[in-house]
Amino acid sequence: MAQDSEDAPGLMERGAQMFLEGLLKEVEPRLDDLQGFADQVGPAMRGFFEEMGPALGDLMSKVEDWSVYEPPEILPNGDIIIRRKPQTPEADPEIGQEAPTDPIDL
Repeated sequence: MAQDSEDAPGLMERGAQMFLEGLLKEVEPRLDDLQGFADQVGPAMRGFFEEMGPALGDLMSKVEDWSVYEPPEILPNGDIIIRRKPQTPEADPEIGQEAPTDPIDL
């Protein structure tokens, strides 16, 4: 009897196993949906990356800091533009020192 109790899973282990089995049952249909979506969209995405990959790679190498740009905007005519964010006060290259960031109280 002592050997049976050592081999049998404890209460915590059984609870964890039941929790994980329940979680798997909940997630499984969503994983099937995701697989179906991947099967449907995969060929189109593959074609997009084959065609646009080199151009996107070239663009990525030319832009040093993406944080200075707004998110892309699609215009009514289908053009896509990426605007630069308004400049924040930074170092003035002509003077060689930082511009003041706090307003001056008079």
